[in-house]
Amino acid sequence: MTYVVTDACIKCKYMDCVEVCPVDCFYEGENMVVIDPSQCIDCGVCEPECPASAILPDSEPGLDQWLALNAAWADKWPNVTVKRAPADDADKFQGETGKFEKYFSPEPGKGD
Repeated sequence: MTYVVTDACIKCKYMDCVEVCPVDCFYEGENMVVIDPSQCIDCGVCEPECPASAILPDSEPGLDQWLALNAAWADKWPNVTVKRAPADDADKFQGETGKFEKYFSPEPGKGD
């Protein structure tokens, strides 16, 4: 099992999860982070840290697409281990549905 980041992270990208990860398995896109499932040790410390509730165990039903997305983009985006401030308008997007179709960006983030 691993944890995955879902579209609830998009346009929020609070990054509280990044600083608690003991194995540095987060990768940063322009407007979200993902978890590399091959690096995740299933410790679960990141899940309660996410203010947007965007991190879930992949054992929950319906998360296959998010597991695939996390794996694919972790190979393309830079590793991030340091929490930075979220976007100024992050709270505006928290709880919005359908964010992947509306806002997903394939562009990489800054990384460390």
